[in-house]
Amino acid sequence: MTTAALLLAGGAGSRLGGVDKAALRLGGTTLLEAALAALAGLEVVVVGPPRGLAGVREVQEAPPRSGPAAAVAAGLAVLPVCDEVLLLAVDLPRLPEAVPRLLASPMGPDGVVAIDAADRVQWLLGRYRLPAMRAAVAALGEPAGRSLRALLGGLALAPLRLPPGVDADVDTVTDARRAGVALPGEEAR
Repeated sequence: MTTAALLLAGGAGSRLGGVDKAALRLGGTTLLEAALAALAGLEVVVVGPPRGLAGVREVQEAPPRSGPAAAVAAGLAVLPVCDEVLLLAVDLPRLPEAVPRLLASPMGPDGVVAIDAADRVQWLLGRYRLPAMRAAVAALGEPAGRSLRALLGGLALAPLRLPPGVDADVDTVTDARRAGVALPGEEAR
């Protein structure tokens, strides 16, 4: 089985005052750099504003910031041929811990997705079969403004429970503090 990765890195960061989450720092490394290192050896497509990344395919959803379903559709359009896709968010500080677990986890008919401690599906922390993702995009129609639940909610996915905190993302200043992530102008932790 061949695996590629879609890394969504284009959110507005509105609850962080418009901060580019990909540029947040943890231990002297940006979240984007840490994510790309965790995905070394895989074909990776970064979806979001152009960043000029060497050796990485980049694409932006049209129109820009039109939502996660549009970002997935844009990423799939340029994804190399593969059997399965890691669908990940750049704002996961512990992504390097999650990737090996996702790759080793048994899949349901259409994939596997993380379920957090509150039993919420973490759509951007999953491994999906490419044909199932492509079919979901085709069935959705126009993806702009649509949610990931609307896009992926009909798939038959195995649940994956990760250790506490591994699925935590950074949406707010409180989340950043909890994860030890440095905001712009702060020292990297």
